[in-house]
Amino acid sequence: MAAKVAGKFESSALATPANAITAVRLMATVPVLLLIVNLKISWVPAIVWAAVASTDFLDGWVARRQGATTSGAFLDPLADKVLVLGALASLASIGLISWWPVVLLAGREVTISVYRSAVARHGISVPARPLAKLKTASQDLAVGLILMPPTGLYHPWLGQSLLWVSVGLALVSGAQYLLDSRRSAVSLPVAAPGRTAA
Repeated sequence: MAAKVAGKFESSALATPANAITAVRLMATVPVLLLIVNLKISWVPAIVWAAVASTDFLDGWVARRQGATTSGAFLDPLADKVLVLGALASLASIGLISWWPVVLLAGREVTISVYRSAVARHGISVPARPLAKLKTASQDLAVGLILMPPTGLYHPWLGQSLLWVSVGLALVSGAQYLLDSRRSAVSLPVAAPGRTAA
């Protein structure tokens, strides 16, 4: 059972309500992708997508109330990436969007994930920025607009345009992550020869 301190979960806790919501989002990814591929532009995948994507905001709200955890900080963005990139790849596979946004977003996510892991070994933390959260929200909305019949069938440019806006946000926020980590590296104390920095 996860330990609590002053009514909130410890940062090391794993079995938390927020993590449970994140796990549901991760497990729902495959059914959502199957709905997208098989039903294409339809209310069913659009509504299911909206419900699943909204759990991103729900688990964040729960985590802020009950205590953020290290596991949640890892699982939440992982679930977001799997869900969004999976949905975009599904849309591209049935010809509703170009593969270019998928490739650019996937490349950005892989690059930033590898870079954050590398700098973390040197004690440099790269927290999420508001622009990155806006990027995720715009991707969720873009997928929803593409799947909803009124916009997907009659005004496809709405979802397509917002998707490219999200690509721009992703690239800019990725550049900000790199700058943040470099500034943190400059501010770290230099260790003496033969010793590691504290």
